[in-house]
Amino acid sequence: MQLQTGLSPRQKAAVIVRLLLDDEDAASLSQLNTDNQTLVAEAMAGMEIIDRQTRDAVITEFCDNLEAVGVTFPGDLDGTLAMLGSRLSDISADHLRRIAATSGHGDPWVRIAALSGDTILRLAHAEAVELVALMLSKLPVERASETFVALPRDRARAVAQAMSMTSAVSPQALQRVGLILLQAAEAIPRPAISTPATERMGAILNFATADLRDEVLGALEEQDIGFAGGVRKAIFIFAHIPIRIAPRDIPRITREVDQAVLIRALAGTTPADTVAADFVLANLSQRMADGLREERDALGKLRARDVEEAMNEVVAVIRRMADAGELTLILPSDEEGDD
Repeated sequence: MQLQTGLSPRQKAAVIVRLLLDDEDAASLSQLNTDNQTLVAEAMAGMEIIDRQTRDAVITEFCDNLEAVGVTFPGDLDGTLAMLGSRLSDISADHLRRIAATSGHGDPWVRIAALSGDTILRLAHAEAVELVALMLSKLPVERASETFVALPRDRARAVAQAMSMTSAVSPQALQRVGLILLQAAEAIPRPAISTPATERMGAILNFATADLRDEVLGALEEQDIGFAGGVRKAIFIFAHIPIRIAPRDIPRITREVDQAVLIRALAGTTPADTVAADFVLANLSQRMADGLREERDALGKLRARDVEEAMNEVVAVIRRMADAGELTLILPSDEEGDD
């Protein structure tokens, strides 16, 4: 074996990589692109022994170069978007992704995996079954399964049959397919308002009075029964607590609600509101539940408006907690109605 001297830049990089291999906390080589990984591996394969003096000189040069660095950038769009995060507006991020989709920069499959479930499903309905089969092969299994089971039976069978052709696809072809799908996804029009209309209408009716809510829902059902059904599912009112809230979440909710407000909310007189109040009390400690009952009973008869406002405040707290990810609302089934 001969000592290596007069190393090339690529060989110096191989020395640094070899030294980093002994450090379990060192960054993975996967951060390098495929070509650079290959070049470093080839350089390492052609080297044998490096003397201590050469090794130290390479380390010193490497450290000097690091100290001369003032600032670093990701070097690709995906890394840049991740770095900027929420500081970049949705419009700017969308514009950059569209540019990347048409220019072929970056890994298209990373961005495809980040698409919404609705967009993925639209691609699965519209694109050739061979492309859809490749897309499902590249998606995480759970997301691929959700998309597959949502397809019509005939198309699902065709996609399943096309899966047999995915094993022989080349990396270059897979990149091209990813770009085709990403360009198709970027061509889908973006709605000016991202929240579905049923959810917006449901959120508005959450805080309407019961008679107004019933009147609006009745009118909607006469005009568009499908839209009305979606609005009913999006509505969450105090009476829905037993079917939409897990019992374990009740103590956390009551801690977030002002006690005076909670006591008034528990004074609802309709059958549905009484069931909701009993559900809340049943999932608190016996001592706390008894105390709330006593204070509620001591209030006497309250104005219906005061009780409804208190129930709306409880609903608002639940909505805030759900939006913050502190609890999850149970989805209503198709059979459940408004009350």
